[in-house]
Amino acid sequence: MISMTDPIQPAFAHARRILFQPFNARKWFVLGFSAFLAQLGGSGSFNVNSNPFRYSSPGTGPDFSPVATWVSEHLPLVIALGTILFILILAMSVLFQWLSSRGQFMFLDGVAHDRAEIVEPWARLRHLGHALFRFRLMLLLTTLALLLVSAGLGVLIALPDIHARSFRGAALTGVLVGCGLLILGVLVISIIGALLHDFVVPIMYRRDLDTSTAWQVLQQDLLPGHGWKFVGFYVMSMLLWIPATLLILLGCCFTCCVAVLPYISSVVFLPIFVFFRCYSLSFLEQFGAEWRIIQMPEPQP
Repeated sequence: MISMTDPIQPAFAHARRILFQPFNARKWFVLGFSAFLAQLGGSGSFNVNSNPFRYSSPGTGPDFSPVATWVSEHLPLVIALGTILFILILAMSVLFQWLSSRGQFMFLDGVAHDRAEIVEPWARLRHLGHALFRFRLMLLLTTLALLLVSAGLGVLIALPDIHARSFRGAALTGVLVGCGLLILGVLVISIIGALLHDFVVPIMYRRDLDTSTAWQVLQQDLLPGHGWKFVGFYVMSMLLWIPATLLILLGCCFTCCVAVLPYISSVVFLPIFVFFRCYSLSFLEQFGAEWRIIQMPEPQP
């Protein structure tokens, strides 16, 4: 029987054993660094207090005419700067994807074997990290293509209203089609990313497979007859993330937002990240002893 709730208790037990029996500060900082690498590129931040229009007069909107005039007068410079900025952002995204791909296997290895190492798993699991990176890079490029196609199709449909400088049926249709295609594509890519992180990566680690072969194992050996069990797994994961998110918010409040800083957050909230990694591994373990990835310590005589 494949259950969505049965793996919760073992996941808690594994997380408690790894992090608190006994407590080891070095393990927290080293394993937290692996968790930090694994999550690179997966979040962003913004300053909610920044408002470029806060000095506008009451009852009037911001005046964009000086900006529009400057842009029209320096259009080649704006295009060049925009291109450079896009290339830099894309390069940083690729770098974060590469580090994250290596970090996911380092973090998984640390959780599976209850150890905190950086150099040794970084070298030993290099081939798996590179295989994962190549797949995630294709996924990133697919996401960019989806954005371009959605925007281009929406603009193409709305072109008559754009020329007429009006918002009518064509413009509304363009917005609906472009946004609908984008939402559908993002949903599919999100599902692929979730399955990749929760199950394909452990399959690659357990059997030393490349990404495409691990996907085949998931599709042929695990998903048939258990599709709704995987849906239930993600429903339960979302429910479990509700109290986890509340704990993260409380931790940020109690530490005056220090706990939200990069790497520091991975260390402070390490029990949450270890638990969810253990939860997917415990769920996978229900498919048979061959999928037991978390190694239990030998009983003391």
